Amino acid sequence: MRNIPIAKPLIGDEEINAVVEVLKSGMLAHGKEVEAFERGFADYLGAKHGVAVANGTAALDVALKALGIKDGDEVITTPFTFIASASSILFQRAKPVFADIDPKTFNLDPNEVLERITDRTKAILVVHLYGQPADMKAFKEIAEDHKLYLIEDCAQAHGAEYNGQKVGTFGDIAAFSFYPTKNITTGEGGMVVTNDDELAEKARLIRSHGQKERYYHVALGYNLRMTNIAGALGRVQLKKLEEFNARRRENAEKLTKGISRIAGLTPPYVAPKVRHVYHQYTIRVEDEFPLSRDELAKKLREKGIGTGIYYPLPLHHQPLFKKLGYEQECCPNAIGASRRVLSLPVHPAVSEEDINYIVSTLEELSR
Repeated sequence: MRNIPIAKPLIGDEEINAVVEVLKSGMLAHGKEVEAFERGFADYLGAKHGVAVANGTAALDVALKALGIKDGDEVITTPFTFIASASSILFQRAKPVFADIDPKTFNLDPNEVLERITDRTKAILVVHLYGQPADMKAFKEIAEDHKLYLIEDCAQAHGAEYNGQKVGTFGDIAAFSFYPTKNITTGEGGMVVTNDDELAEKARLIRSHGQKERYYHVALGYNLRMTNIAGALGRVQLKKLEEFNARRRENAEKLTKGISRIAGLTPPYVAPKVRHVYHQYTIRVEDEFPLSRDELAKKLREKGIGTGIYYPLPLHHQPLFKKLGYEQECCPNAIGASRRVLSLPVHPAVSEEDINYIVSTLEELSR
């Protein structure tokens, strides 16, 4: 039976050889490979600083700590995302405040954010969900008008652009993830990105025991460093990122062309002035479709087509946030999206034959 996974990292001989060279060198912990990856990634984005860390959640945590977010502060973010976007706020003993999403883009709605601002609000944490940039012009204006920090969660948006500028360079600070399903991977890994020298220095201290220099500790910090093994893998993957993203966009265009003909399935909306990088290709399964979203996912898996539901519960419906007393009726667009979204394979390993099979299977199931 055909097997088309929902995600598949592309690791070739160049990546393997780079990692083997690090293993042979014996220099396995944070070192020159990581520093080169940091410089290369920051240069690619057009940013001043990249600070590599152990994973994407650590990148968010370090970014918030560098900003000084603390107990009693509020940070407005989306409930329609992976939990790390909000749990990183809780790590600071601050309060995540959920604002609803735009039902077309699935990204945070600027108008909803405006309604949530209080005198305790210190920051807006914007997530570029599925690889589509949020409305950064609107969010920059809100942040400037209300004197708030602007944080970008770019875990799913490597190389995505808003009005020709790469995400991760609009706000005060940004966080990226290099988990195996991302557009490029280091196995596990993350990156804090900023144009602010002071924030970059704070991030470097926090990720490495507060060390200004070896055995000289000027702040409280963790051990959240990236290894040279991961750095070497990242350096090679970074060289391929534009190619990988181009293939994702090509696959997405072909999927959209086919799915647009199927009643009851809504392909991804792409906002004006953005370059979507399709970390996920996410459709909506509407009431007109003869199968529910979950039934469709089951049928596709039976046909060898991988699917993903990102995310089946908005964060304020997660047990953690229910225990914390979050209002359950908040954010109806996020609730609605969580019941309808379904992601289909779009990664660079998906072939044209695979796409034709996915579309023809959807057409068959729609009858």
